Amino acid sequence: MTFTEHLQYPEGPVALSDGCWLVVEGGERGCVTHISRDGRTKRIIAKSGLPNGLAVDREGVIWVAEPKTSSLLRLTMGGEVSVFMTECNGENFLYPNDLCFGPDGALYLTDSGILMDDFEPGGKIREDYLTAEVDGRVYRIDTNTRTISKLDSGLRFTNGLAFGPDNSLYVNETMTGMIYRYQWSGGQTVGRRQDFGNVLSGGGHNSMRGPDGMAFGVDGKLYVAVYGQGDVTVLGQDGHVSERIRTEGIMPTNVAFGPPGQRKIYVTEYELGQIEVFDVETDGLPLWN
Repeated sequence: MTFTEHLQYPEGPVALSDGCWLVVEGGERGCVTHISRDGRTKRIIAKSGLPNGLAVDREGVIWVAEPKTSSLLRLTMGGEVSVFMTECNGENFLYPNDLCFGPDGALYLTDSGILMDDFEPGGKIREDYLTAEVDGRVYRIDTNTRTISKLDSGLRFTNGLAFGPDNSLYVNETMTGMIYRYQWSGGQTVGRRQDFGNVLSGGGHNSMRGPDGMAFGVDGKLYVAVYGQGDVTVLGQDGHVSERIRTEGIMPTNVAFGPPGQRKIYVTEYELGQIEVFDVETDGLPLWN
């Protein structure tokens, strides 16, 4: 089922407490968009460039990963945009991609590790993307003190991230299809990168594909939007594929659970410019924010 359409390259869906939604749109719009509960009404909150990831904190502040200007933005529902951070201790951001809050109240950010203009010259993904020089990173940001630390680097296009029911941080790597786990013990650091699972199916794909946004269900399963593969791949708690939910378009970019009790996932789909809705057997794991 289609929840809403006529979006331009949508990403980063966030369910608000009142049942409305936020998404980002790419292309010429380059904006953060507010969508009504029924999906019929949309309004642009602000234009920022080519926004990608979104997260909303307890105060209602919207945090935006903006790869066009290689920055983390702070946005209010009233449309006030400010640049919050552009580097980590002298190392510039390259491709801020996705965001989530952790159990410690910090904001976690993936940086895919290559400038947008280098990865997508002229707005198209370069043909040699698999061999491109990429240094994907994972950051932890304290938004109260404006301090940042790098948790990992050297990944092949870091993308989606989410905290699981075990409080571990899960991060994916688009170019390899891998999902990694970092155990969190309550401090300001996480454990070493561990293999958790892989979402890629068999061959037959001639263009870029790999994991993008992802979200956990209360049942501990991980729902991963697999760009270029046309599905949301579901991984069990053992990291093995338990299901593949086919999307209408071949380019799902992100997934978020609807309100508690709904047992639905909302999937942004890049190719057709819409949000698709699917029934699932679980509610979403409550987000830290």
